Amino acid sequence: TQVRSDDDQELIKVLRRASTLTTSRGSSIPSKTVILTTLNSAWAGPGSILDLFLESFRAGNGTQQLMDNLVIVSLDHKAHQRCREIHRHCYAMATPGVNFTGDAFFMTEEYLLMMWRRIDFLASVLRHGFDFVFTDADILWFRNPFPHFHDDADFQIACDTYLGSASDRHNIPNGGFVYARSNHRTLHFYKYWYNSKDRFPGKHDQDVFNEIKFDPFLDGLRMRFLDTAYFGGFCQPVKDLNVAITMHANCCVGLQTKVHDLRNVLDDWKRFAKFPMEERSGVSFDWRSPRVRCR
Repeated sequence: TQVRSDDDQELIKVLRRASTLTTSRGSSIPSKTVILTTLNSAWAGPGSILDLFLESFRAGNGTQQLMDNLVIVSLDHKAHQRCREIHRHCYAMATPGVNFTGDAFFMTEEYLLMMWRRIDFLASVLRHGFDFVFTDADILWFRNPFPHFHDDADFQIACDTYLGSASDRHNIPNGGFVYARSNHRTLHFYKYWYNSKDRFPGKHDQDVFNEIKFDPFLDGLRMRFLDTAYFGGFCQPVKDLNVAITMHANCCVGLQTKVHDLRNVLDDWKRFAKFPMEERSGVSFDWRSPRVRCR
């Protein structure tokens, strides 16, 4: 799928606005860098995933200003309307003939179309010369991740299961949180990743990534995997809130289950954040979620 030229120009304008605030406000984000998330109306309603996602930015340490650089990419009209009511940077991603309005259940045809449309879209962002952090909306942000990224990486990705080394390609990745720098290596990689869907029909982007991550074609790509001790999820939760950066509702299927467990996690974080800084290192704290390990 290719983005139409009129959509292309609108996308560039939105990306420029979001990345311009990076330099004008003295942000710690590198220039020409944006934060992206995709959203349909099932996740966008009041009290749903989107509200929890944005609330985490407001409640985190040094994360509120990052909302200036966040672009919400809506997959349907209702989600776009909701974004425009509550956020400054919204982009409507057109996919002719496809309805992404409802909750796309894992591995259904609609889900696969949505995931591959996302990879195609992210490739277009790189092609326009912008670095990005892509984050699923069911990820809570507690701290600014940029000081904790690897300096020597073109592409870094979160994990469902982290095996102990950032360069070990046997780590089990999760495409819901990615930092990619725009250069010829990442452009070739995303093109290769997207085209590989035809070699592995019926697989989603994450499974195809696992199939191709050892390919010699990717040997030049400086790839790193993010430690779940900092970039955690329900598969491997962050144990120490003093260093927690993100928490992802992975290994958990179903909108209502995600909302319930993310609300618990966010409330747990807020209770922790009330402790004075000098007392936090001695606080013993356990997350109340996930309620159900779904897979």
